[in-house]
Amino acid sequence: MLSPRSSFLLGFLFCALMLGTAGYFQLVDHLEPCPLCILQRVVTLVVGLVLLAAVFHNPQGLGIRLYGLLAGLVAVIGSVISARHVWLQSLPADQVPTCGPGLNFILDNFPLNEALNLVMRGSGECAEVLWTFMGLSIPAWTFIAFILLAILSFSQAFRGAK
Repeated sequence: MLSPRSSFLLGFLFCALMLGTAGYFQLVDHLEPCPLCILQRVVTLVVGLVLLAAVFHNPQGLGIRLYGLLAGLVAVIGSVISARHVWLQSLPADQVPTCGPGLNFILDNFPLNEALNLVMRGSGECAEVLWTFMGLSIPAWTFIAFILLAILSFSQAFRGAK
């Protein structure tokens, strides 16, 4: 069994791989991210930073639990966002929301809570499936990744409880 520090490092590297893959899709394959994709990237970054902080801090006992719980809760938030994205992609064409303004416009012109509400509602570009692997879209794979990160993080949280 891996030490808590090694587990946190593994989780961080997984987040870095997720962000690197997203960058590849955007910069090399020219798949432009929708607002929900960008939000998922932000959550991935936050989970990764929490896990990296745990690696450097190398906590013991209660610290392991706190880092595990924090990273796990953020990963659950990411899984909810990804699940919403997958749901939007599964809608029939006549029920897909219309395309909305870009993320920059939303963030510049709306208060943060309203901007997040608009982003979470999704829009037409969020319902588009641009890439699949084994029949699953990018948001579906991201959902699976967030679930794995949550399991890894929560396992450390409850393992640290002695």
